[in-house]
Amino acid sequence: MTHEFYMQRCLDLAENGMRAAMPNPSVGAVLVHKGRIIGEGHTSPYGGPHGEVNCINSVVDADRKLIPESTLYVSLEPCSHYGKTPPCCDLIITQQIKKIVVGTTDPHEKVAGNGIRKLREAGREVIVGVLEKECRESNRRFFTFHEKKRPYIILKWAESSDGFLSPETRNEKQPVWITNAYSRQLVHKWRSEEAAILVGTKTVLDDNPKLDVRSWSGPNPVRIVLDSKGKINSTCSVKDQKINTIVLTELTDFTNLENLLYEQIDFGSRLPEHITEVLYRHNLLSVIIEGGSQTLKSFIDAGLWDEARIFKGTAVFGRGVVSPEIAGTVIAKQQILNDELLILRNYGTSNNI
Repeated sequence: MTHEFYMQRCLDLAENGMRAAMPNPSVGAVLVHKGRIIGEGHTSPYGGPHGEVNCINSVVDADRKLIPESTLYVSLEPCSHYGKTPPCCDLIITQQIKKIVVGTTDPHEKVAGNGIRKLREAGREVIVGVLEKECRESNRRFFTFHEKKRPYIILKWAESSDGFLSPETRNEKQPVWITNAYSRQLVHKWRSEEAAILVGTKTVLDDNPKLDVRSWSGPNPVRIVLDSKGKINSTCSVKDQKINTIVLTELTDFTNLENLLYEQIDFGSRLPEHITEVLYRHNLLSVIIEGGSQTLKSFIDAGLWDEARIFKGTAVFGRGVVSPEIAGTVIAKQQILNDELLILRNYGTSNNI
């Protein structure tokens, strides 16, 4: 088997721990002795052991004598510093593993090549750069956060077949569904995969959304709500304190409560940048922005987005709120019954991922 084969296995393992590991990256690790995998693992939920530790600990007693003569494959450079857990480099050295194959270096300022250097200084053979592009893609949220000092930004909306986000008039304070139930469930799955979800004032006042993952199994993202003038009152679901929520406002007179935190920001021309600064400060690696039209447009106009996920339903509104215009590279098209899903990447801001 090739180095690429075992590194792909690392990536498959890493995918299993992606959301739970945040704000850490999810790292897959595989230990191979003469073509046989004797151990494998991925990063535990945040605060728990890293992928290398779980991999080495998974080796059965009968195979533990083989560890020093095995090759360790890891999708991301082993850490070399004390954080929530001890340095993985120390464990690798203690276990006398002589050869380590690394997918890509770690952008975190406390690692950034130090792990590789520490292993080499201990006399270990280290190969770097196997499936590097794929390894960076796997942890694109982590790389964006540490290299660009902002979260990975996903724009999401649904539009009618004639290009509107919502009709001109509505009878009730609730969402007007454009997509089918399967598409809506997929959106809840996406929410469970990201650190935060963001909406503007008008979306809250028009739809009274919960912004949770009730149609999927997984953690709720932190709710980020724009409310410059304090128009959103305590009867709105986003203020029910059931989910950690941050309200961004221009006001200075506010009281922070359990699960309801206020942050004062400038709502001027650089609003998207100010928003991402707050998210970065709160250690939120990613955000999915679900509206409304002004909020989406402000991020598009600023060029401050990495991915866009756009549904087109069969409804015809005739008149209403026009959907945003966006230009990016199409990376996927999908049909979900009668809905169309288009996924774009903004390689103008993401070309190093």
